Amino acid sequence: MQTLETIIAFIIIFGALVFFHELGHLVFAKRAGILCREFAIGFGPKVFTYKKKETVYTIRLLPLGGYVRMAGEDAENIELKPGYRVGLIFDNEEYVTKIILNNKDKYPDIRLVEVEVIDLDHKLILTGYEEGEEDTLKTFTIHKEAVIVENGVENQIAPYDRQFASKSLGHRFLTIVAGPAMNFVLAFVIFVLIGLFQGVVVDEAKLGELTADGSAINAGLKSGDVIQSIEGTEVSSWGDVQESIQKNPGQEIEFVVDRDGKTLEVPVVPQEVKRDGKKIGIIGVYPPVEKAPIKAIQYGFTETYFWTKQIFIILGDLVTGGFTIDSLSGPVGIYKSTEEVAKQGIFTLMKWAGLLSINLGIMNLLPLPALDGGRLLFFVVEFLRGKPIDRQKEGMVHFIGFALLMLLMIVVTWNDIQRFFL
Repeated sequence: MQTLETIIAFIIIFGALVFFHELGHLVFAKRAGILCREFAIGFGPKVFTYKKKETVYTIRLLPLGGYVRMAGEDAENIELKPGYRVGLIFDNEEYVTKIILNNKDKYPDIRLVEVEVIDLDHKLILTGYEEGEEDTLKTFTIHKEAVIVENGVENQIAPYDRQFASKSLGHRFLTIVAGPAMNFVLAFVIFVLIGLFQGVVVDEAKLGELTADGSAINAGLKSGDVIQSIEGTEVSSWGDVQESIQKNPGQEIEFVVDRDGKTLEVPVVPQEVKRDGKKIGIIGVYPPVEKAPIKAIQYGFTETYFWTKQIFIILGDLVTGGFTIDSLSGPVGIYKSTEEVAKQGIFTLMKWAGLLSINLGIMNLLPLPALDGGRLLFFVVEFLRGKPIDRQKEGMVHFIGFALLMLLMIVVTWNDIQRFFL
């Protein structure tokens, strides 16, 4: 049962992180007018597919990330050379809506044309000789949302103004940076939800929830008691209360508390436990929390900032040699960590998801080929040069970078397998 719960938790967390990351790319790409052919979660064979308008939404087998396939990023259209015979289907206004490449006998209403010239990027025209009128060269206007059909599969054409490269540097920059940015937004939202439903710790000398078998409840203390002093020493914050308890393991200490306007003296014996090799006292009480929207929003900001800073510190250690490749984790390591975190409850699991989301956002912003940060770096160079770098050269850099990243993923995953299963 625990394994099933871990698998479900891992799928939900992984799916959410990748979904919101790619959603950022998708939303800003569509706002810029870019044709988005596919929105994919995962890589490899398709497990689920659904098409809405011009975009195919897929879930793929391998949980190694996701992508938005935008027009112009790959080789776009099948090259139709002079002499190629195609079938054309028209709408009521005589615009070509479908170009049939093969299996033409399945389309009884097509008009067969021998191609002379075709432009699917700018002019959107096809010039050729229609069957039965081979002596007359005709020009047909292609609809901007026409599709090319090959083996029964339709592929929408992408005029240049719908391609990624045609957009302004600002639009391209926003489209790419929106992915990592959404991971920070998701983390913020997760932390806000934790603050709303679990509450935010308030630094007051006041008791929060009490455990069922702790020293506090056995001594007669109650949730909501305001601590005035411990062993004659005034306390004013939760930190003061915690310090007094921890330094008196196994020794009776006197609490003076205010309960509904009445002052009570309650003797308590902190239970002795070992933490980090030291003996400390605990009484089975949680700090006071407050469930308020403003506090939750503040908590969202502070937690997002704190974990962002911590991850950058770890990255700094990686650069300076204080953090080795053996310390990195891939999908297997994340799965095992999720298994441990899931045992600690839903709020700890949510916090883990927020941390992973920030981590994903930061990793994607690193100026490495094939990552969003690498593409953003090329945009910066384009801005400084006043013109883009040759697309073939940039594509080669990203291809090599992607291959190296896959190699790193294999190494990290093998390390995880050895660490947890061998």
